[in-house]
Amino acid sequence: MTPTTSSPATPLPPRRRTVLAGIGAVPLATGAATATTAAPRPEPGDGHAPATLLRGAELVLTMDPALGTGDLGTLERADVLMRDGRIAGVGRRLPAPAGARVVDVSGMLVLPGFVDLHNHLWQSSIRGGCHTQDLYGWLADCNRATLPKIFPEDMYRFVRLAALDALQTGVTTLVDWVHPIGYDTSERYIRALDRTGLRFVYAMAHNTADLDLVPRVKKNLLDPLPLASAQVAVHAGMDRLDPLRRSREVARDLGLMINSHVLEHRGDRAQEPIRSLRTADAFGPDLLMNHAIHLTDDEIAQAAEADVRVAHCPLSNMRLGSGIIRLPELKRRGVRAGLGHDGGTNDTSDMFGVMKAAVGLQRALHQDADVHPTIPAVLRMATLGGAECLHMADRVGSLTPGKRADVLVLDPGTLNFAPRFDWLGQIVLNGQPGNVSHVYVDGRARKVRGKLVDVDPAEVVREAERAAARVRAGS
Repeated sequence: MTPTTSSPATPLPPRRRTVLAGIGAVPLATGAATATTAAPRPEPGDGHAPATLLRGAELVLTMDPALGTGDLGTLERADVLMRDGRIAGVGRRLPAPAGARVVDVSGMLVLPGFVDLHNHLWQSSIRGGCHTQDLYGWLADCNRATLPKIFPEDMYRFVRLAALDALQTGVTTLVDWVHPIGYDTSERYIRALDRTGLRFVYAMAHNTADLDLVPRVKKNLLDPLPLASAQVAVHAGMDRLDPLRRSREVARDLGLMINSHVLEHRGDRAQEPIRSLRTADAFGPDLLMNHAIHLTDDEIAQAAEADVRVAHCPLSNMRLGSGIIRLPELKRRGVRAGLGHDGGTNDTSDMFGVMKAAVGLQRALHQDADVHPTIPAVLRMATLGGAECLHMADRVGSLTPGKRADVLVLDPGTLNFAPRFDWLGQIVLNGQPGNVSHVYVDGRARKVRGKLVDVDPAEVVREAERAAARVRAGS
Protein backbone atom coordinates (compact mmCIF):
# COMPACT_ATOMS: atom_id res chain seq x y z
CA MET A 1 0.00 0.00 0.00
CA THR A 2 1.27 3.48 -0.86
CA PRO A 3 1.10 5.76 2.19
CA THR A 4 -0.68 9.07 1.85
CA THR A 5 -0.38 12.33 3.76
CA SER A 6 -3.98 12.45 4.95
CA SER A 7 -4.70 12.10 8.67
CA PRO A 8 -6.18 8.89 10.08
CA ALA A 9 -9.79 9.02 11.10
CA THR A 10 -10.67 9.28 14.78
CA PRO A 11 -10.79 5.76 16.25
CA LEU A 12 -14.25 4.28 16.52
CA PRO A 13 -15.67 4.19 20.06
CA PRO A 14 -15.93 0.79 21.72
CA ARG A 15 -19.29 -0.97 21.40
CA ARG A 16 -20.99 -1.77 24.70
CA ARG A 17 -22.93 -4.74 23.38
CA THR A 18 -21.13 -8.03 23.20
CA VAL A 19 -19.56 -8.64 19.84
CA LEU A 20 -20.41 -12.32 20.00
CA ALA A 21 -24.12 -11.66 19.68
CA GLY A 22 -25.33 -12.07 16.15
CA ILE A 23 -22.44 -14.00 14.65
CA GLY A 24 -24.17 -17.27 15.34
CA ALA A 25 -22.43 -20.04 13.52
CA VAL A 26 -18.95 -18.53 13.60
CA PRO A 27 -16.80 -21.19 15.32
CA LEU A 28 -14.73 -19.94 18.23
CA ALA A 29 -12.57 -23.00 18.78
CA THR A 30 -9.96 -24.85 16.85
CA GLY A 31 -11.07 -27.57 14.49
CA ALA A 32 -14.21 -25.92 13.07
CA ALA A 33 -14.81 -26.87 9.44
CA THR A 34 -17.54 -24.59 8.20
CA ALA A 35 -17.51 -23.41 4.60
CA THR A 36 -17.37 -19.69 3.91
CA THR A 37 -20.92 -18.44 3.26
CA ALA A 38 -20.16 -15.08 1.70
CA ALA A 39 -17.77 -14.15 -1.06
CA PRO A 40 -14.95 -12.18 0.60
CA ARG A 41 -14.07 -8.82 -0.84
CA PRO A 42 -10.42 -7.84 -1.27
CA GLU A 43 -8.51 -6.12 1.50
CA PRO A 44 -8.67 -2.35 0.91
CA GLY A 45 -6.29 -1.51 3.73
CA ASP A 46 -8.31 1.49 4.89
CA GLY A 47 -9.19 0.22 8.36
CA HIS A 48 -12.94 0.80 8.04
CA ALA A 49 -14.46 -2.60 7.20
CA PRO A 50 -17.06 -3.81 9.71
CA ALA A 51 -15.26 -7.15 10.03
CA THR A 52 -11.82 -8.48 9.14
CA LEU A 53 -10.93 -12.15 8.77
CA LEU A 54 -7.24 -13.07 8.93
CA ARG A 55 -7.29 -16.25 6.86
CA GLY A 56 -4.91 -19.20 7.11
CA ALA A 57 -2.13 -18.09 9.45
CA GLU A 58 0.64 -20.66 9.71
CA LEU A 59 0.79 -20.12 13.47
CA VAL A 60 -1.46 -18.22 15.88
CA LEU A 61 -0.30 -17.43 19.42
CA THR A 62 -3.51 -16.68 21.27
CA MET A 63 -1.93 -16.30 24.75
CA ASP A 64 -5.00 -18.22 25.94
CA PRO A 65 -4.35 -21.89 26.81
CA ALA A 66 -8.07 -22.63 26.37
CA LEU A 67 -7.81 -21.78 22.66
CA GLY A 68 -4.77 -23.83 21.71
CA THR A 69 -1.91 -25.93 23.00
CA GLY A 70 0.54 -25.04 25.73
CA ASP A 71 0.70 -21.97 27.93
CA LEU A 72 0.70 -19.66 24.90
CA GLY A 73 -2.37 -21.24 23.29
CA THR A 74 -0.74 -22.05 19.95
CA LEU A 75 -2.77 -23.02 16.88
CA GLU A 76 -1.43 -23.99 13.47
CA ARG A 77 -3.12 -23.06 10.17
CA ALA A 78 -5.86 -21.04 11.86
CA ASP A 79 -7.96 -17.93 11.27
CA VAL A 80 -8.72 -14.89 13.44
CA LEU A 81 -11.97 -12.96 13.00
CA MET A 82 -12.25 -9.35 14.17
CA ARG A 83 -15.63 -7.65 14.30
CA ASP A 84 -16.77 -4.31 15.75
CA GLY A 85 -13.38 -3.81 17.35
CA ARG A 86 -13.31 -7.16 19.16
CA ILE A 87 -11.96 -10.63 18.61
CA ALA A 88 -15.01 -12.53 17.35
CA GLY A 89 -13.50 -15.93 16.64
CA VAL A 90 -10.32 -17.98 16.51
CA GLY A 91 -10.23 -21.36 14.76
CA ARG A 92 -9.88 -23.19 11.48
CA ARG A 93 -11.91 -22.42 8.35
CA LEU A 94 -14.02 -19.69 9.96
CA PRO A 95 -16.80 -18.33 7.73
CA ALA A 96 -16.41 -14.76 6.55
CA PRO A 97 -19.35 -12.52 7.54
CA ALA A 98 -21.03 -10.66 4.69
CA GLY A 99 -19.00 -7.66 3.63
CA ALA A 100 -15.95 -8.67 5.66
CA ARG A 101 -12.45 -7.85 4.56
CA VAL A 102 -10.52 -11.11 4.15
CA VAL A 103 -6.76 -10.89 4.53
CA ASP A 104 -4.66 -13.81 3.31
CA VAL A 105 -2.04 -14.38 6.02
CA SER A 106 -0.91 -17.80 4.85
CA GLY A 107 2.68 -18.41 5.91
CA MET A 108 2.38 -15.66 8.52
CA LEU A 109 2.36 -15.60 12.34
CA VAL A 110 -0.46 -13.92 14.29
CA LEU A 111 -0.29 -12.85 17.93
CA PRO A 112 -1.66 -10.17 20.28
CA GLY A 113 -0.22 -6.67 20.06
CA PHE A 114 2.71 -5.80 22.30
CA VAL A 115 2.13 -3.90 25.54
CA ASP A 116 4.81 -1.28 26.29
CA LEU A 117 4.56 -0.65 30.04
CA HIS A 118 6.94 2.30 30.25
CA ASN A 119 7.88 5.06 27.85
CA HIS A 120 8.63 8.78 27.60
CA LEU A 121 7.74 9.59 23.99
CA TRP A 122 8.89 13.21 24.04
CA GLN A 123 12.43 11.95 24.58
CA SER A 124 12.70 11.11 20.90
CA SER A 125 14.06 14.67 20.88
CA ILE A 126 17.27 13.43 22.57
CA ARG A 127 17.82 10.06 20.92
CA GLY A 128 21.42 8.92 21.23
CA GLY A 129 22.26 11.81 23.55
CA CYS A 130 24.51 11.79 26.62
CA HIS A 131 25.68 8.30 25.70
CA THR A 132 28.64 8.41 28.10
CA GLN A 133 26.43 9.19 31.12
CA ASP A 134 24.75 7.07 33.74
CA LEU A 135 21.15 7.77 34.79
CA TYR A 136 21.94 10.82 36.90
CA GLY A 137 24.19 12.39 34.27
CA TRP A 138 21.72 11.68 31.51
CA LEU A 139 18.87 13.21 33.52
CA ALA A 140 20.88 16.37 34.18
CA ASP A 141 22.49 16.92 30.78
CA CYS A 142 19.83 15.59 28.37
CA ASN A 143 16.45 15.13 30.05
CA ARG A 144 16.14 18.20 32.29
CA ALA A 145 18.18 20.35 29.93
CA THR A 146 15.87 19.70 26.98
CA LEU A 147 12.27 19.53 28.23
CA PRO A 148 11.90 23.27 29.05
CA LYS A 149 12.98 24.17 25.50
CA ILE A 150 10.18 22.24 23.79
CA PHE A 151 7.22 24.40 22.80
CA PRO A 152 3.74 22.81 22.63
CA GLU A 153 3.65 22.59 18.84
CA ASP A 154 7.03 20.85 18.77
CA MET A 155 6.02 18.49 21.58
CA TYR A 156 3.33 17.24 19.20
CA ARG A 157 5.96 16.50 16.55
CA PHE A 158 8.32 14.58 18.85
CA VAL A 159 5.52 12.54 20.39
CA ARG A 160 3.99 11.70 17.02
CA LEU A 161 7.36 10.52 15.71
CA ALA A 162 7.96 8.20 18.69
CA ALA A 163 4.36 6.95 18.89
CA LEU A 164 4.34 5.97 15.23
CA ASP A 165 7.70 4.28 15.70
CA ALA A 166 6.21 2.21 18.53
CA LEU A 167 3.08 1.42 16.52
CA GLN A 168 4.92 0.26 13.41
CA THR A 169 7.03 -2.12 15.49
CA GLY A 170 4.00 -3.88 16.94
CA VAL A 171 3.13 -1.95 20.11
CA THR A 172 -0.64 -1.58 20.38
CA THR A 173 -0.90 -0.49 24.04
CA LEU A 174 1.58 2.02 25.46
CA VAL A 175 2.03 3.61 28.89
CA ASP A 176 3.64 7.04 28.68
CA TRP A 177 5.10 8.52 31.89
CA VAL A 178 4.77 12.24 31.11
CA HIS A 179 6.92 14.76 32.95
CA PRO A 180 5.24 17.88 34.36
CA ILE A 181 3.96 19.98 31.45
CA GLY A 182 1.26 22.62 31.11
CA TYR A 183 -2.29 22.10 29.93
CA ASP A 184 -1.65 23.42 26.41
CA THR A 185 1.32 21.11 25.96
CA SER A 186 -0.69 18.21 27.39
CA GLU A 187 -3.39 18.85 24.80
CA ARG A 188 -0.89 18.57 21.96
CA TYR A 189 0.81 15.58 23.54
CA ILE A 190 -2.48 13.70 23.80
CA ARG A 191 -3.57 14.73 20.32
CA ALA A 192 -0.36 13.26 18.89
CA LEU A 193 -0.98 9.99 20.71
CA ASP A 194 -4.61 9.83 19.66
CA ARG A 195 -3.84 10.45 15.99
CA THR A 196 -1.61 7.39 15.81
CA GLY A 197 -4.51 5.09 16.76
CA LEU A 198 -2.57 3.53 19.65
CA ARG A 199 -4.29 2.38 22.81
CA PHE A 200 -2.50 4.46 25.41
CA VAL A 201 -2.24 5.18 29.12
CA TYR A 202 -1.29 8.77 29.90
CA ALA A 203 0.58 8.76 33.22
CA MET A 204 0.59 12.37 34.38
CA ALA A 205 3.36 13.77 36.57
CA HIS A 206 2.77 17.22 38.02
CA ASN A 207 4.31 19.92 40.12
CA THR A 208 2.95 20.34 43.65
CA ALA A 209 1.09 23.52 42.71
CA ASP A 210 -0.51 21.92 39.65
CA LEU A 211 -2.19 18.86 41.14
CA ASP A 212 -5.54 20.11 39.80
CA LEU A 213 -4.23 19.46 36.28
CA VAL A 214 -4.66 15.71 36.74
CA PRO A 215 -8.48 15.62 36.99
CA ARG A 216 -8.74 18.44 34.44
CA VAL A 217 -6.64 16.67 31.82
CA LYS A 218 -8.42 13.39 32.49
CA LYS A 219 -11.91 14.86 32.16
CA ASN A 220 -11.34 17.20 29.23
CA LEU A 221 -8.68 15.48 27.15
CA LEU A 222 -8.61 11.75 27.96
CA ASP A 223 -12.13 10.67 28.90
CA PRO A 224 -13.58 11.59 25.45
CA LEU A 225 -11.07 9.28 23.71
CA PRO A 226 -12.08 5.60 23.62
CA LEU A 227 -8.49 4.31 23.41
CA ALA A 228 -7.11 6.54 26.17
CA SER A 229 -6.87 6.09 29.92
CA ALA A 230 -4.95 7.77 32.73
CA GLN A 231 -2.57 7.13 35.61
CA VAL A 232 -0.99 9.45 38.17
CA ALA A 233 2.79 9.57 37.78
CA VAL A 234 4.76 10.29 40.96
CA HIS A 235 8.26 10.52 42.34
CA ALA A 236 8.79 8.24 45.33
CA GLY A 237 10.99 9.25 48.25
CA MET A 238 10.72 10.22 51.89
CA ASP A 239 11.72 13.78 50.97
CA ARG A 240 8.58 13.92 48.77
CA LEU A 241 6.18 12.26 51.17
CA ASP A 242 3.59 15.05 51.38
CA PRO A 243 3.17 15.44 47.59
CA LEU A 244 3.13 11.66 47.27
CA ARG A 245 0.27 11.42 49.75
CA ARG A 246 -1.70 14.11 47.92
CA SER A 247 -1.14 12.34 44.60
CA ARG A 248 -2.34 9.09 46.13
CA GLU A 249 -5.53 10.81 47.28
CA VAL A 250 -6.17 12.17 43.79
CA ALA A 251 -5.50 8.79 42.20
CA ARG A 252 -7.88 7.10 44.62
CA ASP A 253 -10.60 9.71 44.01
CA LEU A 254 -10.29 9.20 40.24
CA GLY A 255 -9.88 5.41 40.40
CA LEU A 256 -6.40 5.52 38.81
CA MET A 257 -3.17 3.59 39.21
CA ILE A 258 -0.02 5.21 40.61
CA ASN A 259 3.06 5.02 38.37
CA SER A 260 6.55 5.58 39.81
CA HIS A 261 10.22 5.07 39.01
CA VAL A 262 11.64 2.96 41.83
CA LEU A 263 15.27 2.01 42.54
CA GLU A 264 16.46 2.43 38.96
CA HIS A 265 19.90 3.58 40.18
CA ARG A 266 21.78 2.23 43.18
CA GLY A 267 21.91 5.79 44.53
CA ASP A 268 18.12 5.90 44.78
CA ARG A 269 18.36 3.85 47.97
CA ALA A 270 19.02 7.05 49.97
CA GLN A 271 15.51 8.31 49.14
CA GLU A 272 13.86 5.22 50.66
CA PRO A 273 11.28 4.93 47.85
CA ILE A 274 9.66 1.72 49.08
CA ARG A 275 9.21 3.12 52.58
CA SER A 276 7.70 6.30 51.16
CA LEU A 277 5.21 4.41 49.00
CA ARG A 278 4.16 2.26 51.92
CA THR A 279 3.83 5.26 54.21
CA ALA A 280 1.69 7.06 51.63
CA ASP A 281 -0.56 3.99 51.31
CA ALA A 282 0.44 3.70 47.65
CA PHE A 283 2.06 0.27 47.84
CA GLY A 284 -0.48 -2.16 46.41
CA PRO A 285 -2.03 -3.61 43.24
CA ASP A 286 -2.65 -0.11 41.88
CA LEU A 287 1.07 0.68 41.85
CA LEU A 288 3.23 0.19 38.76
CA MET A 289 6.93 0.38 39.63
CA ASN A 290 9.28 1.12 36.75
CA HIS A 291 12.72 -0.53 36.74
CA ALA A 292 12.82 -1.82 40.36
CA ILE A 293 16.36 -3.02 39.78
CA HIS A 294 17.81 -2.74 43.26
CA LEU A 295 15.11 -4.34 45.37
CA THR A 296 16.22 -6.32 48.41
CA ASP A 297 14.85 -9.76 49.28
CA ASP A 298 12.55 -8.15 51.84
CA GLU A 299 11.29 -5.57 49.35
CA ILE A 300 10.57 -8.27 46.78
CA ALA A 301 8.57 -10.13 49.41
CA GLN A 302 6.69 -6.94 50.27
CA ALA A 303 5.91 -6.30 46.58
CA ALA A 304 4.60 -9.84 46.20
CA GLU A 305 2.42 -9.60 49.30
CA ALA A 306 0.98 -6.25 48.16
CA ASP A 307 0.52 -7.38 44.52
CA VAL A 308 2.60 -4.47 43.18
CA ARG A 309 3.34 -4.58 39.43
CA VAL A 310 6.73 -4.02 37.73
CA ALA A 311 7.81 -2.64 34.35
CA HIS A 312 11.15 -4.10 33.23
CA CYS A 313 13.18 -1.99 30.77
CA PRO A 314 16.32 -4.00 29.98
CA LEU A 315 17.67 -2.00 27.04
CA SER A 316 17.48 1.27 28.97
CA ASN A 317 19.02 -0.33 32.06
CA MET A 318 21.91 -1.61 29.93
CA ARG A 319 22.42 1.73 28.19
CA LEU A 320 22.66 3.65 31.45
CA GLY A 321 24.66 0.99 33.30
CA SER A 322 21.92 0.87 35.93
CA GLY A 323 22.09 -2.84 36.73
CA ILE A 324 20.12 -6.03 36.14
CA ILE A 325 16.70 -6.57 37.65
CA ARG A 326 16.18 -9.63 39.87
CA LEU A 327 13.57 -11.04 37.53
CA PRO A 328 13.84 -14.73 38.56
CA GLU A 329 13.32 -13.77 42.22
CA LEU A 330 10.34 -11.59 41.33
CA LYS A 331 8.86 -14.50 39.37
CA ARG A 332 9.38 -16.97 42.21
CA ARG A 333 7.56 -14.63 44.58
CA GLY A 334 4.69 -14.17 42.12
CA VAL A 335 5.26 -10.49 41.29
CA ARG A 336 3.57 -9.54 38.01
CA ALA A 337 6.00 -8.00 35.51
CA GLY A 338 5.90 -6.78 31.92
CA LEU A 339 8.25 -5.01 29.51
CA GLY A 340 8.89 -1.39 28.60
CA HIS A 341 10.98 0.65 26.18
CA ASP A 342 11.74 3.67 28.42
CA GLY A 343 11.89 6.53 25.96
CA GLY A 344 15.12 8.29 25.15
CA THR A 345 17.43 5.77 26.76
CA ASN A 346 15.98 2.99 24.64
CA ASP A 347 16.69 5.25 21.63
CA THR A 348 14.26 3.46 19.33
CA SER A 349 11.27 1.12 19.55
CA ASP A 350 11.91 -2.60 19.21
CA MET A 351 10.02 -4.99 21.47
CA PHE A 352 11.87 -7.89 19.86
CA GLY A 353 15.11 -6.35 21.11
CA VAL A 354 13.59 -5.77 24.55
CA MET A 355 12.47 -9.40 24.78
CA LYS A 356 15.85 -10.69 23.65
CA ALA A 357 17.67 -8.47 26.15
CA ALA A 358 15.36 -9.55 28.98
CA VAL A 359 16.21 -13.19 28.24
CA GLY A 360 19.90 -12.63 27.57
CA LEU A 361 20.67 -10.53 30.64
CA GLN A 362 19.43 -13.20 33.02
CA ARG A 363 21.18 -16.02 31.15
CA ALA A 364 24.46 -14.13 31.21
CA LEU A 365 24.14 -13.18 34.87
CA HIS A 366 23.12 -16.63 36.12
CA GLN A 367 25.05 -18.64 33.50
CA ASP A 368 21.89 -20.68 33.07
CA ALA A 369 20.03 -21.03 29.76
CA ASP A 370 16.84 -22.13 31.53
CA VAL A 371 16.53 -19.23 33.96
CA HIS A 372 13.43 -17.01 33.91
CA PRO A 373 12.38 -15.53 31.58
CA THR A 374 12.30 -18.37 29.11
CA ILE A 375 11.25 -17.70 25.52
CA PRO A 376 7.55 -18.49 26.18
CA ALA A 377 7.66 -16.46 29.41
CA VAL A 378 9.06 -13.36 27.74
CA LEU A 379 6.48 -13.55 24.94
CA ARG A 380 3.80 -13.58 27.60
CA MET A 381 5.44 -10.65 29.41
CA ALA A 382 5.32 -8.63 26.18
CA THR A 383 1.59 -9.24 25.73
CA LEU A 384 -0.76 -10.64 28.35
CA GLY A 385 1.70 -10.07 31.19
CA GLY A 386 1.81 -6.37 30.41
CA ALA A 387 -1.97 -6.21 30.24
CA GLU A 388 -2.21 -7.89 33.65
CA CYS A 389 0.09 -5.26 35.13
CA LEU A 390 -2.34 -2.57 33.97
CA HIS A 391 -5.53 -4.37 35.09
CA MET A 392 -6.40 -4.55 31.37
CA ALA A 393 -6.22 -8.32 30.86
CA ASP A 394 -9.99 -8.44 30.47
CA ARG A 395 -9.64 -6.21 27.39
CA VAL A 396 -6.27 -6.85 25.71
CA GLY A 397 -3.22 -9.10 25.81
CA SER A 398 -4.68 -12.26 24.27
CA LEU A 399 -6.81 -13.26 21.29
CA THR A 400 -9.65 -14.45 23.49
CA PRO A 401 -13.04 -13.86 21.82
CA GLY A 402 -14.71 -10.81 23.32
CA LYS A 403 -11.48 -8.91 23.96
CA ARG A 404 -10.51 -5.85 21.95
CA ALA A 405 -8.92 -6.72 18.62
CA ASP A 406 -5.30 -5.62 19.08
CA VAL A 407 -3.47 -7.96 16.72
CA LEU A 408 -0.10 -8.34 14.99
CA VAL A 409 0.78 -10.23 11.83
CA LEU A 410 4.46 -11.17 11.45
CA ASP A 411 6.12 -12.14 8.19
CA PRO A 412 8.76 -14.83 8.82
CA GLY A 413 9.72 -15.07 5.16
CA THR A 414 12.66 -12.66 5.44
CA LEU A 415 16.44 -12.94 5.42
CA ASN A 416 16.69 -12.33 9.16
CA PHE A 417 13.97 -14.82 10.14
CA ALA A 418 13.84 -17.78 7.71
CA PRO A 419 14.01 -20.76 7.50
CA ARG A 420 11.56 -22.27 9.96
CA PHE A 421 13.11 -24.20 12.81
CA ASP A 422 11.47 -23.11 16.09
CA TRP A 423 9.13 -20.20 15.53
CA LEU A 424 8.67 -19.29 19.19
CA GLY A 425 12.42 -18.94 19.54
CA GLN A 426 12.67 -17.13 16.23
CA ILE A 427 10.08 -14.50 17.18
CA VAL A 428 12.20 -13.46 20.16
CA LEU A 429 15.72 -14.19 18.91
CA ASN A 430 15.38 -13.36 15.21
CA GLY A 431 12.41 -11.02 15.06
CA GLN A 432 12.87 -7.40 14.03
CA PRO A 433 10.40 -4.53 13.57
CA GLY A 434 10.61 -5.09 9.82
CA ASN A 435 8.87 -8.45 10.29
CA VAL A 436 5.69 -6.67 11.45
CA SER A 437 3.46 -6.82 8.38
CA HIS A 438 0.07 -5.79 9.80
CA VAL A 439 -1.01 -4.04 13.00
CA TYR A 440 -4.62 -3.78 14.14
CA VAL A 441 -5.74 -1.68 17.12
CA ASP A 442 -9.35 -2.08 18.19
CA GLY A 443 -9.90 -3.95 14.94
CA ARG A 444 -8.72 -1.06 12.76
CA ALA A 445 -5.83 -1.51 10.36
CA ARG A 446 -2.95 0.78 11.38
CA LYS A 447 -0.24 -0.96 9.38
CA VAL A 448 -0.84 -2.98 6.23
CA ARG A 449 1.73 -4.91 4.19
CA GLY A 450 4.57 -3.20 6.03
CA LYS A 451 3.25 0.37 5.60
CA LEU A 452 1.56 2.62 8.14
CA VAL A 453 -1.96 3.53 7.04
CA ASP A 454 -2.51 7.17 6.07
CA VAL A 455 0.91 8.27 7.31
CA ASP A 456 3.78 9.82 5.39
CA PRO A 457 6.82 8.81 7.49
CA ALA A 458 9.13 11.14 5.59
CA GLU A 459 6.98 14.14 6.50
CA VAL A 460 6.82 13.03 10.16
CA VAL A 461 10.63 12.88 10.21
CA ARG A 462 10.97 16.29 8.50
CA GLU A 463 8.69 17.88 11.09
CA ALA A 464 10.65 16.30 13.93
CA GLU A 465 13.94 17.50 12.45
CA ARG A 466 12.59 21.06 12.26
CA ALA A 467 11.46 20.82 15.86
CA ALA A 468 14.87 19.50 16.93
CA ALA A 469 16.57 22.41 15.17
CA ARG A 470 14.42 24.84 17.16
CA VAL A 471 15.32 23.07 20.40
CA ARG A 472 19.03 23.29 19.56
CA ALA A 473 18.66 26.97 18.66
CA GLY A 474 17.17 27.58 22.09
CA SER A 475 20.25 26.20 23.86
